[in-house]
Amino acid sequence: MKNLLLASVGVLALGVASASAADLPRREAMPTKAPAYVSQMYNWTGAYVGINGGYGFRGSNGADGWMVGGTVGYNWQSGGPLVWGIEGDLDWSRMRGSDTAFTETRNNWLGTVRGRLGYAMGPTGSWMPYVTGGVAFGDIENSVTGFGSARDTKAGWALGGGIEAALSGPWTAKVEYLYVDLGNGPTVGGVGSNFHTNIVRAGLNYRF
Repeated sequence: MKNLLLASVGVLALGVASASAADLPRREAMPTKAPAYVSQMYNWTGAYVGINGGYGFRGSNGADGWMVGGTVGYNWQSGGPLVWGIEGDLDWSRMRGSDTAFTETRNNWLGTVRGRLGYAMGPTGSWMPYVTGGVAFGDIENSVTGFGSARDTKAGWALGGGIEAALSGPWTAKVEYLYVDLGNGPTVGGVGSNFHTNIVRAGLNYRF
């Protein structure tokens, strides 16, 4: 009888304990911390094609005028901010100038092949100032009233710099300055010619 009484008391105590535990509020799970957002760095490596247009001024014999053409190039970026590249362009040119009423110097087309060295900047490295330099080539036409005209294709050099920035998707845009010197051109009626110019232009590129 005594054992039966003790067993009954034990079952009753276990039931009371279970009921009390059920009445206790459940401990809420700690909220999961959202992962920190990391901006993806822009990668300049790859080929590109584009268009460019601008204006040449303060050139030979006061020559100035518009130019427009195409661009191709390739960039290498090896993980750091330095960007190495090579770029070529070929433009139709309307640069004209004369130092007297009887002479005129013209440039009808102009091209360059240049190396570029840039530095990727900004929170994601999506804009890049750069320096550039290399070979330039184009035509120099010399006209002298009463003696006719002559044209020659010449090679020279180009040096300058600019800044390029990433736009939406594969598009980038740039603004640059170039000083171009093609040296001496043809002589007509004893009058020599030469061609050099300052160019400010903008470009829009599509990267592959």
